[in-house]
Amino acid sequence: MAKRLVLCGALLLAACVPAPDLPGPNACGADGMQDLLGKDRGVLAAMTLPVGTRVITPGMAVTEDYSPARLNIDLDARGRITGVWCG
Repeated sequence: MAKRLVLCGALLLAACVPAPDLPGPNACGADGMQDLLGKDRGVLAAMTLPVGTRVITPGMAVTEDYSPARLNIDLDARGRITGVWCG
């Protein structure tokens, strides 16, 4: 019985610990750049992109590590922007 009370007490205390601040799904700002979809990659030259931004071309090797603050921009074979996302 005493072990159950200790376990219940520990669980209750754990429930009171605040969750760590995790970056949201738009931590890299991709939501505000969706107007780039369909445009030529040339528009990126006039922009100041965050450090670490990946401009991903077809067939390009990219790491699979997830970084919520990293901006990714996908291009198609014609150099058109097809995706803007965090990760």
